[in-house]
Amino acid sequence: MSSPVLVAQGLDAGYDGVPVVRGLDLVINQGEVVALLGANGAGKTTTLLTIAGLLPPISGSLTVLGEVAHDEGGRGRRVRRNSLSRTWRRARRGLSLVPEDRGLFPGLTVNEHLRLSKSKTNTASTSNTSNTNNDILDLFPALAPLRTRQAGLLSGGEQQMLAIARALATMPKLLMVDEMSLGLAPIIVERLLPLVRSAAAATGAGVLIVEQHVHMALAVSDRAAVMSRGVITVQGDSRELEERSDILESSYLGEN
Repeated sequence: MSSPVLVAQGLDAGYDGVPVVRGLDLVINQGEVVALLGANGAGKTTTLLTIAGLLPPISGSLTVLGEVAHDEGGRGRRVRRNSLSRTWRRARRGLSLVPEDRGLFPGLTVNEHLRLSKSKTNTASTSNTSNTNNDILDLFPALAPLRTRQAGLLSGGEQQMLAIARALATMPKLLMVDEMSLGLAPIIVERLLPLVRSAAAATGAGVLIVEQHVHMALAVSDRAAVMSRGVITVQGDSRELEERSDILESSYLGEN
């Protein structure tokens, strides 16, 4: 069995000590795609920000890429680190986040975005960087003829592809994608989501996708969890959840 890249147990997270996410139990293994589903305000983005180290957990335990990021034992002893330290350490260890606003630099080209992301390893030669970029663009062939185009001149779908490609350029072990469908037509989302599945297969990374398009996300994920009002109401195999729409719908609405 592949080793987990993320383990959260009884995790509470939120803002100024007020929990938005409560009692989160979630495991993601290498090469596995997990979908975190739920309506707006359910706590999905808060979950990603906490895993990335941009928000400190309130309580519970969190292990990211084999490193204990937060632990509260029976005596309530907490292992906590500076927020900035958590973020850059996790990025260096192999965590990459695609935020819902994509986080691109409008004046930089596609190639420049990929080169900047690859430079975080500091050890890659120019030729190796070029080869890595070519491999990444093989996953996103629509970007290949746009290498010299500035990100601000790309379409919404092309920008989302670039945001994911940039994250993959860091060779992540854990990739998190927040609302990749935001502002995109459903037909574009149908083309993009399978690329996440392909990326996981090609790199062996564990992937956590946050998405509102339930059936599209279930189609490309191995497992899924539904969050309602900060609580996971149901989780399991994506195929089984897709077949049990009654359970999925009631959980999505927080009726369980």
